[in-house]
Amino acid sequence: MKRLRNFLMSFVLLVIGFPAQAIITGELIMLRSAKQYDVAMENLQSAIKKQGYTITGIRQVDEGLAKSGYKSDKYRIVFFEKAGEVANLKKNYPEISPYLPLKIVIFAEANETLLVTSDPAVYIDLFPDPRLQELFRRWHQEVTGIMQNVRDSK
Repeated sequence: MKRLRNFLMSFVLLVIGFPAQAIITGELIMLRSAKQYDVAMENLQSAIKKQGYTITGIRQVDEGLAKSGYKSDKYRIVFFEKAGEVANLKKNYPEISPYLPLKIVIFAEANETLLVTSDPAVYIDLFPDPRLQELFRRWHQEVTGIMQNVRDSK
């Protein structure tokens, strides 16, 4: 119940205001930007690369929604990882495979763009291995940095 309440509060804050502010909840990192979608998408890809990640895929969710009869603005999921990191993690820690690779959802809403991702720090509670916890903390810092780069870029 607490998780649902936190999510709903975060979603309401994201929807009603705080333009160009990154909001970090207990489970999500969100950003609402006044930038047009195409500019925000370009900034997102650049920010991911600037943090040393490689973009491994971009899924066009809006096309799938349209085929199912739903209308939406531009809606993508950007998948990214550091070279060899995900393969190594899947090999040594197969239980975290469902959470990989890292991803950020980006979608247009009227004249604004929203970015949302799971906070990697949440995985600390799920996987007690100290090496993984250190990795999740680093991912949290880097993903937060990516969101800040998108927010601060021109």
